[in-house]
Amino acid sequence: SATAGPFFFETDGFTYKPITPALSNDFPYQYSMLVLPTGEIFMTNPSSIYTPSAAQKQYQDAWRPVIASIQKTTLCAADTNIKISGTLFNGMTTGAAYGDDVQAATNYPLVRITNMASLHVFYCRTHDHSSMAVQDKTSTVSTYFDVNRNIEVGASTLVVVTNGIPSQPITVTISKTCS
Repeated sequence: SATAGPFFFETDGFTYKPITPALSNDFPYQYSMLVLPTGEIFMTNPSSIYTPSAAQKQYQDAWRPVIASIQKTTLCAADTNIKISGTLFNGMTTGAAYGDDVQAATNYPLVRITNMASLHVFYCRTHDHSSMAVQDKTSTVSTYFDVNRNIEVGASTLVVVTNGIPSQPITVTISKTCS
């Protein structure tokens, strides 16, 4: 109902479990939501972050993006247009939506690199996606990414994240010099 206040549900893909976040009884249409790369949900009015339970952060492997290939695994801060390919790069849904008022699509791949020594996280700009189709579990798709210019050198992990669900990590090396 438009007057009952907002409700959240956690799902494992088969069942829905209602949860009770600390929210007011405002009208649901006063809120907008966005799926963050961490799997959390950003919600407006007032601004708040919903963090799924630890059990919900255990993603089904069938929902994860799968990296099939990457153009190169030694990267540097000046690298651009690095091609990465795999499946489920556009996730299982388009993300959050509310009627015709808000369309907060997150069905595109993000590339996240984590330095193994410092554990600092860097996001890379992605572009030129070969497809935006959701729930395509079999077609290999690709995107290109540009390495963040402030990235730290050294051994790192790289994941593709879609709708807050990360792929399994692959190991990359960030170099001071570009080849």
